Formats: sequence, structure tokens, C-alpha cells
Amino acid sequence: MAGIRPWVKFTLVTLAGILLGWWFFGPLGSTEIAIPFLGELNLGWFIIPVFAFIVVATGNAVNITDGLDGLAGGLLAIAFGAFGVIALLQGNFGIAGFCFTIMGALIAYLWFNIFPARFFMGDIGSFALGMSLGVVAMLTDSLLLLPVIGGLFVIEAGSSLVQIFSKKLRHGKKILLSAPLHQHLMAKGWPEVKVTMRFWVIGGCLAILGLIMAMAGGIV
Repeated sequence: MAGIRPWVKFTLVTLAGILLGWWFFGPLGSTEIAIPFLGELNLGWFIIPVFAFIVVATGNAVNITDGLDGLAGGLLAIAFGAFGVIALLQGNFGIAGFCFTIMGALIAYLWFNIFPARFFMGDIGSFALGMSLGVVAMLTDSLLLLPVIGGLFVIEAGSSLVQIFSKKLRHGKKILLSAPLHQHLMAKGWPEVKVTMRFWVIGGCLAILGLIMAMAGGIV
């Protein structure tokens, strides 16, 4: 079965992002984002497209990263754990409980998803969890920490975009052997488990950096 066509999938995800952005702006009445070390920036109604972009971008980034056994699941568990700590320090116990529940579920999932995987996340899981991570970042007012804590998701999605633009603008010439980055590393001879484990280590370091920034920058 071919599944849902990419443009249909992207349209549905975008509509969900816009609806969530409206909910954030309307019923919740939130219009500001926190800038670490500087304070709050009021975006007014522009918070809706920002919210939608973050949710859609995070969902797609996680989906792109979900290419090796245990890779996306491990990075998501680390990221949700970090945002759970941020929410806990803010006193947002409901959000913290949600993050730690997702983290626990991901750890249980990883038991069967690490190499050689028996269970797989698929598009439904990667988009749902990625979008949820974006929503959590907005609800904890730590949007600008998302590219830090989820830095590898940004790099993975960015490497795919760079590859696409390079092929289109440079008459088919590629920058990477294969995209996204984890596929490039495997094409260079890295074993799958080595790529996954090293990405987990980097993801953990980025999560710690994000927590330090949250505490030092006034987010918590």
C-alpha cells in the first residue's frame, strides 16, 4: 500500500498546526515568546503562524530523522525528558507529567526498536511525537531552546534541505553522499549502531546545554 500522498500529509499537518496556533492565541491568550537572557517578545496574532511553523517543522524533522533503528526514539526520549525537567522547574506539573509519560513510553518502545528493530515508529508516530514536542516547547515558553535541545533534528532536516537545494541549483551535484546526515555517515562506512549511539550522546549533551540555558536565561 502506498499510504497517504506527501502533499496530503503535509496539508493535514499544516492545518493541525494552524488550529493549534489559534488555540494558543485565542483560548489561551498567549502572544509572547521568551528570549533567553533578554526577556519576552510580544508577537501578537503573529504567534499563530509561528506556532504552526514550529509544530510542522518539528514533526517533519523527527520524521526525517526516523531512518535508523532506535535513532528518532532515543533522541525524542532525551528531548522530552529535558522539556519535562523545564516544565517541572516552572511548576507546570501537568506538562511535566505528560513529558515524562512520553519519555517512559519511548524507553519501553526502544526496548523493541533498537537494532535489530522489531517495532517501528512509522510516519504516524514520528509526526505525532514531533508535533507534540513542538507544542510542549511553546507551552513551556521555551521555543528558542527547541533548536538546542532538539539540535540533531534540526541538523537532520537541514542536511536534507541542503542536499535538495544543491541538486536543484548545482545541476544535480550533491554535497552529501546521501541525505539526511545519518545516511551520509552510513554511506561513508559507519555502522548503523555507531551512528545511533553517537547521535544519542550528542543529543544528551545538547539536552544538558538546553537545561543550563533555561536556568541561566530566565526560562525557569
